[in-house]
Amino acid sequence: MFLYLLGLVVLFYLFRWIREVPRVGDKASKYVYVTGCDSGFGNLLARHLDKLGFRVIAGCYTEKGEEGLRKACSEKLITTHLDVTSKESLAKVAAMIKDKVGERGLWAVVNNAGIAVPSGPCDWHTLDDYKLMLEVNLNGVIGSTLSVLPLIKKARGRVVNVASVFGRICVTGGPYPVSKFGVEAFNDSLRFTMAPFGVKVLCIEPGFFKTSVTDSEIHIKNAETLWARLPQDVKDDYGVDYIEKTKEVIKEKVAQMSDGDLMKVVSCMEHAVSAVWPRKRYSPGWDAKFFWLPLSYMPTCVVDYIFLKTAIPIAKKLQ
Repeated sequence: MFLYLLGLVVLFYLFRWIREVPRVGDKASKYVYVTGCDSGFGNLLARHLDKLGFRVIAGCYTEKGEEGLRKACSEKLITTHLDVTSKESLAKVAAMIKDKVGERGLWAVVNNAGIAVPSGPCDWHTLDDYKLMLEVNLNGVIGSTLSVLPLIKKARGRVVNVASVFGRICVTGGPYPVSKFGVEAFNDSLRFTMAPFGVKVLCIEPGFFKTSVTDSEIHIKNAETLWARLPQDVKDDYGVDYIEKTKEVIKEKVAQMSDGDLMKVVSCMEHAVSAVWPRKRYSPGWDAKFFWLPLSYMPTCVVDYIFLKTAIPIAKKLQ
C-alpha cells in the first residue's frame, strides 16, 4: 500500500514537471509590466525577463533605480517613474503602456512593489501606520492591476501578485500581515472573475529572503522609532528592557532565517509569466515549503503555543 501511494506521488510530480516545462513563444512581442523595480526581486526580474527576450516595462520609484536598469539591460527595456499610491501616476503609466502595446494587449503585470515597515506589536501602531502600509502593499496592487486589466484581458495574459507566507499565517503584529492577507484575498477573487476571459492570476508567496523587507538595520531603526513615540504606560507594560531584547532578536534571527538566493523567487516569477501552464501559487524558499505553509494548516492552538512559548517576555501580564 505504501509503495502504491509513493508511486502515485512520484507520478504526480513527474506529470507536473513535464507539464510545467513548455514556455510561451514570441516573447519579443509580449510586454510585461513590473512594479517595484528599484531593487530586490523586481529589479532582478526586470533584468532576467529582458535577457529572455520579453519587452519589459519597469516601474521604479526613484531615478537611481531607472538609471541602474537602463545601464544593465537592453534598449528594449522601458523604465518609468511609478508611485503605486498615486492614481495619477498609475493612470499615466497605464496610458503609456496602452500606447506601446496597441491591439496585442499587455501580456502580464507583476505586482512586486511593497514595503515592510512600520512593523511591530499592534499596540505600538497608529491607524495612520496601517493606512500607509495598506496604501502601498494592498491598494497599490489593486490599483496597478485595475489600471491595466483591460489590456491584459485583450491579450488573455497574466496577473502575478507578490504576497508572502505572512499572507497565509500571521505570527507577527502590525500592518504587514494585514496587507498580505488582503493581497491573497484580492488574488483569489480576481482569479475567479478573470478565468472566463482566459486571464491567469498567479500568486507568489516567498519565505524569508535577504532584501530590504528583511534588512536587520531597517527593522532595528523601525523598532527604535516606534518605541520612542510610545506613551510611558505602554512602555511600562512591556518593560524597559523589551526594546533591547527586540533589537537582539532582529539582529540574530532575521539574518539567520533569510535566504540570500533571490533567484529562487525570481525563477518562480518568471515561470508565472512565461510558462504555458503556470501554477496557481508558488512558495519559494525552504522555510516557506517546510515550515510556514505546513504551520498554516495546523490548529490555531498549536500555532499560538509555538510562538507564544518563544516570544520575548513582557513585564506586565494579567494574572
